[in-house]
Amino acid sequence: MKIETIRLRNFKAFREVNLTDLPGFLVVVGANGTGKTTLFDVFGFLHDCLKGNVRTALDKRGRFREVLSRGCDPEKDSIIVEIQYRMEITGKERLVTYSVEIGEVGGQPVVLREVLRYKRGRHGKPFHFLDFIQGDGYAIVNEEDFTKSEEELERETQRVAPDALAIKGLGQFERFKAANVFRQLIEHWHVSDFHISAARGRKDASGDSEHLSESGDNLPLVARTLHEQHPAVFQHILDIMARRVPGVSAVEPMLMDDGYLSLRFQDGSFKTPFLDRYVSDGTIKMFAYLVLLHDPNPHPLLCVEEPENQLYPTLMGALAEEFRAYANRGGQVFVSTHSPDFLNAIELEEACWLVKRDGRTEVHRAKDNAQVAAYMAEGDQLGYLWKEGFFDGADPQ
Repeated sequence: MKIETIRLRNFKAFREVNLTDLPGFLVVVGANGTGKTTLFDVFGFLHDCLKGNVRTALDKRGRFREVLSRGCDPEKDSIIVEIQYRMEITGKERLVTYSVEIGEVGGQPVVLREVLRYKRGRHGKPFHFLDFIQGDGYAIVNEEDFTKSEEELERETQRVAPDALAIKGLGQFERFKAANVFRQLIEHWHVSDFHISAARGRKDASGDSEHLSESGDNLPLVARTLHEQHPAVFQHILDIMARRVPGVSAVEPMLMDDGYLSLRFQDGSFKTPFLDRYVSDGTIKMFAYLVLLHDPNPHPLLCVEEPENQLYPTLMGALAEEFRAYANRGGQVFVSTHSPDFLNAIELEEACWLVKRDGRTEVHRAKDNAQVAAYMAEGDQLGYLWKEGFFDGADPQ
């Protein structure tokens, strides 16, 4: 599946934003405080709503009135998050829309309305396969039976807590296919905020070894799992490392005498491998990103914040290629960056920038800017255009 549209209303700095025709690989730039992290937090917010409920997700962010955009009236205004994604249902690609509206009733946060809809045929309006208002609603049980008319579809009436998402429960069952797929996306999305200090050094040999963590602190454990259970994948990562980082010929997860796990890097110029504490920050970070991007059970959506930190500028193009390859394999990658070198490796339709005016954030797509598009057609690069001030409003004011 692939996210095609994100619409936000009154979500923090995003008073009214509609991001359409999203590519598999999207790069977001903008000054500090414009909302790059907030844009990624849309998925974190939905994830927290599923993990707990809307109340706990809002409390984590300062409660409803802090998440609601500045200038809104909490007694009247609401937060809307709407995501459109394309997925296969009964052999056809269909555009599914999930929308949730959150407000306050009697000072308490509630789900005012939650809808999941898509067209059953080529014509007509999208049909509501899930529709809940303040906890009461229905879901269609036989949504994939396209031989039946809309009147013949079986509605299952349910009640959930007013501050809970209906998709939390219904999305567990495969018979609610569109809801199940969307829940899987939100549950398994991944934000990467990699920290070199967290990844280095000895690690307890027990712990989460299936997926790289947000900070990368379990890198040796995940590397060991790949090395032992997916040797072909691990060798592919090493082959890429050898091309991307000159001198690195091997990486070996090693169980130390004291029972802790560490990484050893082999430099072709030396006979003895180095422990990771003696290896450059950039080498470890590149290895970590390759481990993330070649996960045997990949995340449907990756959000990566400022991947350029600790990486040598000449590696920016290579890293962008790896992110793009992940998207081409079926995943989706959103990246925020402050690096013109990274942006130089990005294509016109893959870039956007954020502009904050009067406390509200706007999203500008590079492909929609005629001047930027014209320069790119003549062979210019986005990073250079950004540095020269052609991204209108993107520079700090």
